[in-house]
Amino acid sequence: MTHADDLRAWAKGSYTTEAATELLLRAFGGRFAAAGQPWVTPAGTSPEGYEENAWINFRELAAEADSGAYSGGERRFLLLAASLVEDVPVVLGDVVPGLDRVNLDLVLAAVAHAGGSHQHSNIETKEDGSMVLHRGYLDALYPWPQASPAAS
Repeated sequence: MTHADDLRAWAKGSYTTEAATELLLRAFGGRFAAAGQPWVTPAGTSPEGYEENAWINFRELAAEADSGAYSGGERRFLLLAASLVEDVPVVLGDVVPGLDRVNLDLVLAAVAHAGGSHQHSNIETKEDGSMVLHRGYLDALYPWPQASPAAS
């Protein structure tokens, strides 16, 4: 299992954590999800001898993003990712205009994923007001862009 697979396995089950983790894996060549980042704990064995998945401490990510060590665009992106999981205040009007097109594409997909659009039911409302539930789910409102090598 790759580091990316391990992070995805850890995040699975929480749309917001999945979305934020995927943002870090896909943006900036995946370097903000790398095992060497202070907010990323790599897979390994706990002191008690248990195997543990890699995981991301989004509260620590937000604190580090405000440390002054990152460019304005990186800082905005990291805070936005952290805000999907933790109580990190982000003003979208300040964050979104500073994102480049590639990262804005990822953020749109992350918001759609965090909102569960990939799991919305296909419900049709008829003219008489009755509803019919069709089998399966609708496609994601805004799908993730084609996977980059870092996202694999």
